[in-house]
Amino acid sequence: MKSFFIENNDNVYLPESDFNRLGDHSIKVGDVLISVVGTLGNSCIVTESDTPAIFSCKSTIIRKPEVNPYYLVSYLNSEPGKSLLLRCARGSVQLGLNLPDLRQYSVPVFSHALQVTNEQLIKAAYKSFEIANEHLTNAEQSLLRTLGVENWLPSKPLTYTRPSTEAFAVGRLDAEYFRPRVHELLAILGGDGHSIGDLAPARSERFIPASSGSFEYLEIGGLRMDGTAQAESVLHKEAPSRATSHVHSGDVITSTVRPIRRLSALIAPEQDGFVCSSGFVVLQPKHVAPEVLLTYLRLPVVCELMDLHTSASLYPAISEQDLLSLPMPLIDATTSDAICAAVKSSQASRQRAAELLEAAKRAVEIAIEDSEAAALNYLNEIIQGAGGH
Repeated sequence: MKSFFIENNDNVYLPESDFNRLGDHSIKVGDVLISVVGTLGNSCIVTESDTPAIFSCKSTIIRKPEVNPYYLVSYLNSEPGKSLLLRCARGSVQLGLNLPDLRQYSVPVFSHALQVTNEQLIKAAYKSFEIANEHLTNAEQSLLRTLGVENWLPSKPLTYTRPSTEAFAVGRLDAEYFRPRVHELLAILGGDGHSIGDLAPARSERFIPASSGSFEYLEIGGLRMDGTAQAESVLHKEAPSRATSHVHSGDVITSTVRPIRRLSALIAPEQDGFVCSSGFVVLQPKHVAPEVLLTYLRLPVVCELMDLHTSASLYPAISEQDLLSLPMPLIDATTSDAICAAVKSSQASRQRAAELLEAAKRAVEIAIEDSEAAALNYLNEIIQGAGGH
């Protein structure tokens, strides 16, 4: 669970009968969810697009009628709010937040004016997130249309056969791999005879930890659904064994583990020289725009092909060789330019939303550190700037 808003990238769907049976666990618009295990203390607010749904045992709902939920989620994500929340954590093997402790958790309540103004800021941020998602959807639809699979309906024969020579050639005996749908999709995407590796070869620049200092590390958990990645600072002496490769501006990284989750990201200029996990393949776009490659790797039909090449059951992963061998056609300049513009617009909107959310947290901190009047002045300045942005 991410901070402030739910990102619907890993939903589990239930039969309606089970959903109705678990109605006591349903979430409502305005609920504040707190992650009680795993990404401990992350807090988000439930929006209309998140319902109907139920929450898992990894999170709990906070409902305080006397507190504006938008203000509450701002406080929970602020430095003092998050610090106090994490102090409640208990456990020896795995830390967790207990409900009795959360009931004792104190929240400073400021005036209605401050809470409502904070709400306006967060709603503006959410609107920017929605705009960002629309741009990404437009980029994907444009690419699907160009590839000829926007409204593609593959054949669904009751039975199908493949010669044994074909099975032995690829080293596969599972029927799923030889479905006509897969055969047709490979034919469509491979019409130009190019592979991902032809257009974007893998980068292999090994990272060697130093004796002191720190580095910026990109792990799978840091990838966002908009195709960007968030790094964390790690001490060289504490470098995990999976921190293996350097990345550079314009590279595209894609997760080899469970590729069906569509986890790929474009490395930003300010992330040049960062280090990434061995769970990624680092691609250098040579004959394709980075934004087009990113969009292609995130298409559900392409992720489906990746998933067919995974092995292992606990952590199904595709090999680098199999990923580079997947087909990828050349994209015409007009479509490429449109996709690049849409992806860049999406990232700009996402960045603006992140700035607004940071401001919402900072306003709470100002109210605690200085005064409510100072916090209100700060919020009003931010909102005026957002309105003219």
